[in-house]
Amino acid sequence: MTTFDELRRRLDDGEIVVLDGGTGTELERHGVPMDSVAWSGAAIHTHPEVVRQVHEDYIQAGADIVITNTFATCRHSLEGAGLGDLVADINTRSVSLVNEAINAAEVDRPIYVAGAISTFMPRNNEEFMPSLGVAKANYREQAELLAEAGVDLILMEMMVDMGQSALAIESAVSTGLPVWVGYSCRTSNDGDVFLLNRGQDDAFDEALDQLGGLGGSLIAVMHTEIENTIPALSVVKEQWSGSMGAFPHSGNFVMPNWQFKDIMSPEDYLTEAQKWAGMGVQVIGGCCGTTPEHIRVLKEGLPTHVPQV
Repeated sequence: MTTFDELRRRLDDGEIVVLDGGTGTELERHGVPMDSVAWSGAAIHTHPEVVRQVHEDYIQAGADIVITNTFATCRHSLEGAGLGDLVADINTRSVSLVNEAINAAEVDRPIYVAGAISTFMPRNNEEFMPSLGVAKANYREQAELLAEAGVDLILMEMMVDMGQSALAIESAVSTGLPVWVGYSCRTSNDGDVFLLNRGQDDAFDEALDQLGGLGGSLIAVMHTEIENTIPALSVVKEQWSGSMGAFPHSGNFVMPNWQFKDIMSPEDYLTEAQKWAGMGVQVIGGCCGTTPEHIRVLKEGLPTHVPQV
């Protein structure tokens, strides 16, 4: 596995690095059913070959960084899905599946593995909603499992709850691995940027003030509507001097099957991504709704480096 030092050097040199795209929505596109509690996380146990193939498809499309399918595999989510006995196995297997995909792809470039952690809760099974103390222990457990399995970095995904995010980020940082923090945002009618936490109005700039000091070498805007991505990145740029990332979702979310419709074409997505690169964003990929074709177009169409300031 490639060391993070090499990736850090590339970012220090101003290089643009391509992240993969949506995993859960791509698994569903391949016919994998989504669990009502653990979303795509259960697929590591039920459909591992499809998970591996999705990772390989993104590598073949040009992704330099592949994210493990662990957005919803913290203990409280897996327990809510009846998979509590498999927490260690599922999280460890998630990393193995990425490594198997890397070996199968046989590409002549380094591929980095990002271990995903989120604060996703088993909202459809209230019995397993954890207390703060239990949640902290669960985040720490998942972070350590991913670290022990050999990920290159930990990627915090969809940080939207201030309290839970603090616990999760601290747990990731405690592993000693590099940590990248991805926030999901929305904008008000007045153009103000908030965390994407319905029912709460946590201003994004205040969230960065409170959570930014906990650790992390890159801040990303992810699982955010494309039209809200530049406003959110502008807030990051005002308050953060380090590396930035962007991997928003595309399309509109439709329940109950976790599907996205009205997905932006890869070419139009590239047009937006070129704007992010122009702002100095170096890690660019996609979230829900985006596909390997989106990543292929990004790889071929993005500049190799961000503009020199």
